[in-house]
Amino acid sequence: MLKRGEHLTVPVFEYTGGDRPRLELRGDWVVMALADVDRDLQNWIEQGAPELAEIDVSEVTHLDTAGAYLVDRVLRETGGAPQLLGASDEVRSLLQQARTLATQEETAPPIPAEGHGFVDLLERTGRNAEHLWHETLESLSFLGATLVALSTIVWRPAKMRWTALVSVMEEAGLDAVPIIAFLSFFVGMVVAFIGATTLAQFGATIFVVELVGFGVLRELGGVLVAIIIAGRTNSAFTAQIGAMKMRQEIDAMQTLGLDPMHVIVAPRVLAMMVMVPVLTFIGMLTAIAGGMAVGWLILDINPTVFFNRLQDNVPIDQFWIGMSKAPVFGLAIALIGCRQGLEVGGSVQSLGQHTTKSVVQALFAIIVIDAFFALFYQELGI
Repeated sequence: MLKRGEHLTVPVFEYTGGDRPRLELRGDWVVMALADVDRDLQNWIEQGAPELAEIDVSEVTHLDTAGAYLVDRVLRETGGAPQLLGASDEVRSLLQQARTLATQEETAPPIPAEGHGFVDLLERTGRNAEHLWHETLESLSFLGATLVALSTIVWRPAKMRWTALVSVMEEAGLDAVPIIAFLSFFVGMVVAFIGATTLAQFGATIFVVELVGFGVLRELGGVLVAIIIAGRTNSAFTAQIGAMKMRQEIDAMQTLGLDPMHVIVAPRVLAMMVMVPVLTFIGMLTAIAGGMAVGWLILDINPTVFFNRLQDNVPIDQFWIGMSKAPVFGLAIALIGCRQGLEVGGSVQSLGQHTTKSVVQALFAIIVIDAFFALFYQELGI
């Protein structure tokens, strides 16, 4: 290996014929100096290089893996089993390594044929059910670890990265306000349009106010915001943490004695539990504004009449039902995004797979949690 301050010696070769054809190598056979000699060797081989009996490497000053591969290529293309002269143990080891890498065959495992019969269908169904069960258990385990980390932060606030918390609140919360307000406004308009079309058949267009109020406050406001956050922020969490995992930054944290649950997970979980209710409130207001705009411009329902009917006929508990789901949605979104990010492997393909899985699982969790809330409040008679 070349040391600092040493100069390269141009690698050359010389062929000597006779009863024992010999190829003599001299100079530094390293990657930085092989371009010209590689071309000359290739031309010599193409012109019909004879079978060699000896290769003299005693005057080779330095040899690296690239030079060893080039020498081994000459050995393989000229044929025969020439004797190495003046080769040290290091040179022989490099040549042996080059020969092993050049001749080994990489075979991919065969792709198992996927059946399409009834038994194969049952097998795939069972395998997917088992995978879902393991995913649920691992998610619950991660939830428990997160709750332990949060409880530790309650008793020892110094462990909390407050700067990271504020940064995540701004990135995942404040930056999402425009898209939340924009989409919620148009969803409110759509609900009002659908209600107007249906209720007009019964001459009850005025009940569009109640439809918008109950639909937005109880269900659509919170679920819509959670779905947008799942697509926007959840994938960002997984990609950010996955990139940290690929660059071994998380391993470096653990080496320094830092717990990733405190440094990475806790700020994101707390930020989402705080910001998702705020975004839900903004989404509810803009969705009601969208319904009011349709009622005013198309159905001739004055905004004063709209708000009066909304206040008189839509109980305030509908608002609190919708708001009670928001922290749970935020917790589920942050947990899934962080967990999938921490499971990313060392490849870009793994990062893409876990990012996709993160969004899909978050959407699934939102719908399931909303269904459980609906059953819960129905049993309470609210």
